Amino acid sequence: MGHAPVHPAQAGEHLVRRPFPLVALLVLLLAGCTQEPDDKPGPRWQPRPGTAWQWQLSGRLDTSVDVPVYDIDGFDHSEDTVARLHREDRKVICYLSTGAWEEFRPDAGKFPKAVLGRGNGWKGERWLDIRRTDVLEPLMAARIDMCRDKGFDAVEPDNMDGYRNDTGFPLTATDQLRYNRLIARLAHDRGLAVGLKNDLDQIPELVGDFDFAVNEQCAQYGECAALKPFVEAGKAVFHVEYEVPTGRFCADSRRLKLSSLLKKYELGAWRRAC
Repeated sequence: MGHAPVHPAQAGEHLVRRPFPLVALLVLLLAGCTQEPDDKPGPRWQPRPGTAWQWQLSGRLDTSVDVPVYDIDGFDHSEDTVARLHREDRKVICYLSTGAWEEFRPDAGKFPKAVLGRGNGWKGERWLDIRRTDVLEPLMAARIDMCRDKGFDAVEPDNMDGYRNDTGFPLTATDQLRYNRLIARLAHDRGLAVGLKNDLDQIPELVGDFDFAVNEQCAQYGECAALKPFVEAGKAVFHVEYEVPTGRFCADSRRLKLSSLLKKYELGAWRRAC
């Protein structure tokens, strides 16, 4: 809180002192608070367990799904799209790939070849050398700046478990923890919530750094219990299956308080919620 303006009598002027009305004093104190430079982001959004959501990363965006949270591609959608969703009382998550390079992104040419590793299984994508934070931090900061400037409420950073994959680099669990915490800090510094994508083995170490989790296929691989720390911390787990019918995972999802969907791999508008 800032200091209230100094009363003339307190500034050394020779004036007759009069009782200072309490109401006036409160007004000045409040004025002092509002004059404090607003250089810090406000409180972050915190999605709670069981919050319904829609995840759409391809095709024409369908804004008719009656859920409070949309997770959409940060590059593909405009500030106007985010504002329209906000007018409909939706929170909006900005999908970004932070652990892999994508040849089709407008900033692809800014990534030096030395940080590009093996393919990650998706066309036109390659793992990044996350040890090179000197190179990657400014690039990722610029991407998260884009999310903030478009008005997004949160970031979903993808490919956050390169150390468990054949990236072409000798990445360690320590490298991954350091990088994931960097991404979380970049989002938080900009007032955005941030989700931990997959990376189940490091949840105990990272649950305190992230505001929610996003998981793919924990039911198919019998891993959903690993997400309990997020739920126990009052943080949502946004979960998707692709190959398992809802009849085989929804009961467990409800018991675990996961926000679960059945989707197709292209992540278009189609969804089947638990």
